Amino acid sequence: MSASHSVQGKEAPYYYVPADSGHPVRNALALLAMGIGAAAWVNDVSWGKWLVLAGVIGLVTVLYFWFGDAIHESESGLNSKRIDLSYRWGMSWFIFSEVMFFAGFFGALWYVRTITTPWLSDFDHRMLLWPDFQGTWPNFGPAGIVEHFQTVGPFWLPTINTALLLSSGVTLTIAHHALRENHRGKTKLWLLATVILGFVFVACQAYEYHHAITELNLKFNSGVYGSLFYMLTGFHGFHVIMGATMLTVILIRLMRGHFTAEHHFGFEGAAWYWHFVDVVWLGLYLFVYWF
Repeated sequence: MSASHSVQGKEAPYYYVPADSGHPVRNALALLAMGIGAAAWVNDVSWGKWLVLAGVIGLVTVLYFWFGDAIHESESGLNSKRIDLSYRWGMSWFIFSEVMFFAGFFGALWYVRTITTPWLSDFDHRMLLWPDFQGTWPNFGPAGIVEHFQTVGPFWLPTINTALLLSSGVTLTIAHHALRENHRGKTKLWLLATVILGFVFVACQAYEYHHAITELNLKFNSGVYGSLFYMLTGFHGFHVIMGATMLTVILIRLMRGHFTAEHHFGFEGAAWYWHFVDVVWLGLYLFVYWF
């Protein structure tokens, strides 16, 4: 939370229940439009991409007003300690779901490298299926249908990106401790540094993609290596964008006087998410770029 647990000196409600809202219905309609539009788009229907765009605009608009209502409730002191605990549990389970999401992709990478590739390259399977298949990682497939490509090594851009994200974790921790000590100016400065580092990471990732596609011929259809490389790094990059956006919103709220040294779960929740993104990148850096 960002405000105290009281309203004009009185204790906040035991458990504040907001009035009926149309936000969930509007949010569902925006998501439905995005889903239908995406299905039409991949099937080359002309209006598909425009419906996706409309759905995205609708979703962002709904979330803007929905989050605005939640912020107003917090700043009005309507959120008691039980609401604070609910937010903490909600954010914890959300991050857990994200852990499982990335675990699926890391699991796919492990399965292909340590089980499927050696299995298809043993003597029996080579004789039955593809005699010329070589059990190396990465490989170009059994039938020679994958164009030749080069892999992306750890030097130097991925290593620079690692330094950027680790540095952002440090600056965010400094900002958090400053807020707990009620040094708001220091909090804003270090949080701004975190946001800048996050968006610089995204810019470096975009440059890496351009280099991989144009100079290394590494594409999404470059066999299982290309698919997993872009799925893992791409989804992580999306999470960095979302995390940096969340921290930007927190920075704006700080500038508007929100949060106190005692109650600032909005800040803490975004910080949890950012540290999770940092940890995922360390796994990517090791198992995608190094090993």
